[in-house]
Amino acid sequence: MSVRVLVVEDEALAAEAHAAYVGRISGFELAGIARSAREAVRALDTARDAGSPVDLILLDMNLPDGHGLGLLSRLRSAGHLCDVIAVTAARDTKVVRQAVVQGVVLYLLKPFTFATFRAKLEQYADYRSRLDAAPDEVVQDEVDQLLGSLRPSGSVPLPKGMSAETLRAVTAVLREAEGDLSASEVAAAVGASRVTARRYLEHLADKGQAARGVRYGPSGGRPEVGYSWV
Repeated sequence: MSVRVLVVEDEALAAEAHAAYVGRISGFELAGIARSAREAVRALDTARDAGSPVDLILLDMNLPDGHGLGLLSRLRSAGHLCDVIAVTAARDTKVVRQAVVQGVVLYLLKPFTFATFRAKLEQYADYRSRLDAAPDEVVQDEVDQLLGSLRPSGSVPLPKGMSAETLRAVTAVLREAEGDLSASEVAAAVGASRVTARRYLEHLADKGQAARGVRYGPSGGRPEVGYSWV
């Protein structure tokens, strides 16, 4: 049986994109799109009354009529026990912490690629399949495996030849910069070659974490690519 998904997102383009992404992943079915907290409550009530309740909410935190966490509290009080994945640009650690307290199972930061989106949903699907196959009473090892499917010990592997340490250094330099930086400037800051720095910068750009732009020298020389943190 497919996991029924409600996309709660106020930006029209983002909502349509997330809905399209859901449709591309096997085992998931779009239950609808809600552009506000009010629409989300209505959609969940309607689905439950029709006997086809929503299983999973993809929840943006910044809604036109309230915060996503406020909506989540209302839903729990109303008896909606569907799982929630935060899909948001909210990077405040207080928001992340409160989301965990209120039962958000996964947290996906915008912007992201389809591959990252799919990985999160497949991670959730693994959890659901383990939960459905679990006996009525579980032992400690089975509980650990269930929760572990939502908190994998390993991260997504980097492309061959790239190191997590260098990626962290490049990321830190880019995040702390007041404007955009060239590959040469990043290379000097992290103690790497320009080619190496550019490879890591392109990796961040491809993942949607950095933006590319065109930079011109003060004397109007040859333009170069500038990278800035998104």
